Amino acid sequence: MPAYLTRHATADGPRWALDGYYLPADFRLGAWLARPLDEAYAWLAAQPLGDAADAPLLAPIEDAQEAWASGVTYLSSRMAREAESQSADVYQKVYGAERPELFFKANGWRVRGHGQPIRIRADSGWNVPEPELVLLLDATGAIRGHAVGNDVSSRSIEGENPLYLPQAKVYDGACAIGPGIALGRADELRDLPVTLRIERAGAAVFAGETRTSQIKRGLEELAGFLFRELAFPQGAFLFTGTGIVPGEDFTLQAGDVVRIGIGGLALENPVS
Repeated sequence: MPAYLTRHATADGPRWALDGYYLPADFRLGAWLARPLDEAYAWLAAQPLGDAADAPLLAPIEDAQEAWASGVTYLSSRMAREAESQSADVYQKVYGAERPELFFKANGWRVRGHGQPIRIRADSGWNVPEPELVLLLDATGAIRGHAVGNDVSSRSIEGENPLYLPQAKVYDGACAIGPGIALGRADELRDLPVTLRIERAGAAVFAGETRTSQIKRGLEELAGFLFRELAFPQGAFLFTGTGIVPGEDFTLQAGDVVRIGIGGLALENPVS
């Protein structure tokens, strides 16, 4: 089975690559995700490969696709949201509820890739990265792979009122996915190491780690709720929540560099 998809900024426009070599120029991830699972991988393996993919990386998501996110799926996230919020009980309830918290994060064209700058809101004094496992879901909601995600968040805005969640989560430069997509099954994702390191002026100012096994909900469960009453004919990307939350004494600053590792993938973004 093919291992790794990346998307590159070539002189002729965005171009996908498989295991480091360019796929045909007309390859589209959304069209591949629309193919039935039992034929999709054989079809992909049969595609002719071109030159080595050496152009800069783009976010591995197409403009018409969507990124969605899950909230409060780790105990540490629930506790942090309770501490910051004036309405702490909503986070207690959703953590234990049957229905998970799901919210829209970004259109594909808004997503930043590896090496591209993320942003913090000018009207928020408390901003943090959120390192998350991102699922690649096909048109039926089945998991076909994963990437690394940064769900950049304005904690002061969400903490003021949970109804401000879209403003805290959805703005220019608030979503990063990369560096590419590791194709594979859900079973391969259940206990991956997750690391976060934030550097300022060349020195670490925060570091943390967790594992995807600490996610309270099943990965298929999260995907199932997303697809329950919503169609994604070109597939979708789903953030699965964060288990690393910097304390109340930390906020991102312009010039910081955020490095997130999940399994063998690493996403790095400067803060502008």
